[in-house]
Amino acid sequence: MPEDSLTGDRRPLTTVLAANLISITGNCLTYMGVPWFVLQSTGSAAKVGVVAFCTLLPVVLAALVGGPVIDRIGRRRVSVASDLACGIAVAAIPLLQFAGILQFWMLCVLMAMTGLFRSPGETARGVLLPSLAERAGMPLARAAGLYDGAARCAALTGSALAGVLIAVFGAGNVLLVDAATFAVAAPLFAFGVRGLPEAQAQRQIERASWRVYRRELAEGYRFMAAAPLLLGLCLMTLVTRGLDQGWSAVLLPVHAREELGGSIDLGLLNAAFGVCALTGALVYGAVGSRFRRWLVFTIAFLVVGLPRFVVAAFTDAFAPLAVIMAVEGLACGVLNPIMATVTYETVPEELRSRVLSATTAAVQLATPLGGLAAGVLVDSAGLPATLLTVGGVYLLATLCPLIFPVWRQMDSTGSPQHRTEGSPLPGPGAKQV
Repeated sequence: MPEDSLTGDRRPLTTVLAANLISITGNCLTYMGVPWFVLQSTGSAAKVGVVAFCTLLPVVLAALVGGPVIDRIGRRRVSVASDLACGIAVAAIPLLQFAGILQFWMLCVLMAMTGLFRSPGETARGVLLPSLAERAGMPLARAAGLYDGAARCAALTGSALAGVLIAVFGAGNVLLVDAATFAVAAPLFAFGVRGLPEAQAQRQIERASWRVYRRELAEGYRFMAAAPLLLGLCLMTLVTRGLDQGWSAVLLPVHAREELGGSIDLGLLNAAFGVCALTGALVYGAVGSRFRRWLVFTIAFLVVGLPRFVVAAFTDAFAPLAVIMAVEGLACGVLNPIMATVTYETVPEELRSRVLSATTAAVQLATPLGGLAAGVLVDSAGLPATLLTVGGVYLLATLCPLIFPVWRQMDSTGSPQHRTEGSPLPGPGAKQV
C-alpha cells in the first residue's frame, strides 16, 4: 500500500459508520417495540409472527429487483430516501395509536413499508464499504469489522434502551424515538458521502428500458450462481436467517414474557448478546487476518446455533441464558466481517449493487417465514418443543462448512490467482471465487 494511502481521508467512512449506528439503533427499538406491542394488545404469538412476516417479505421483494435501480438513481439518494420513508412509516404507528384508530391491518401495512424501503438503503450503504476503506487507507477486513462493529454497537444500545423504555413509557412511545433516529441518520449519511463518485448515479451508456433493466438484474444473479462459495454462503445464511428471525421476533420475546422478568430481561439478554458481538467484531477486525477464515467461521457458526435454544427450552432462569447468549455473541461477531470480506473480494465494484441485492434477496427468502412459522408452532406445539425443533435444524445448517469442501476456499478469495472458471463478467482487478 502506498505511503500516502495510509493517511487517507477517513471522514466518509467515519460518517457512514455513525449514520449506520444511529439508524440501526432505531431499528432495534422498533423490532423490540412492535412484537411487545402486539403481545400486550393481543396475547397471540401467531400475530407477532404475522407482523414479522409482513415486515420482512417486502425486504425480499425489494432486494430481488433493486440492484439496477440503486445504480441508476445513485447510492446516496437511495440511502437518504430509504431512511426518510422508514421514519415516516414508523412515526405513523404511534400517531395512529394515540388517535385511537390504529388497527392490526394498519400496523402490518406500515411495517411492510419499513421493510420495502429498508433493504435498498442498507444495500446502498454496504456496497460503498470497499471504496470507503480504500479512501481511508484501511485494510478491507478491518473496515468490515468496524462496519459490523458499529451495527453491533447499535444493536446493543437499541436493545438496552428498548427494554427500559418499553417498561417505562410503553411500546408506542418507543417508536417515536425510532422515527427520530431516521431523521438524523439520513442527512448525516448525505453529508458524509457528498461528492464521492461511487455514491452518485452511474453514468449509463444505454437509455433505461425494461430490456436493459432485466439484463442488468440478471447479471447479479448469474454472477452469484457461478461463484460456488458465494452461493454456499447465501444458501446457508438463508436457512439460519429464517431460524434467527423466529428466535428474535417470537421465541425469545415469548420466553421472556412467560418465563423471565418481561421486557427488561429481554432487553438485557439482547444487550448481553450485542456487547459481546461488538467485542467479537472489533477483535476480529484487529487481529482476524492472522487466522484461517474457514476455521474461525466454522467454529463460530457451531457456537452460535444450537446452545441458546437448548438452554431456553430446559431452564426458566435468566442467568444461564444470559451467559450462553454472551458466548454466542462473541462468536457471532466474527461471522459478518468474514462473510463481507469474502463477498467484497469476490465481486467487482461495478457489479456490487446488483450482486449484493441478489445475495440479500437470496439470504432473506426464508426470513419472512421464520417468525410466522415460529408463532404458529408455539401456539400449536408449545414453546419448549418449538425451541428444540428450531435448534436442531440450526445445528444441521451449521455443519455445512465441515461437510462441503467449497467452504475451504474462504482462505483463498483474497488471492489474485484464485478465480472461478466460467464466472461471468469479471471486472478489472476482480478477485473471484
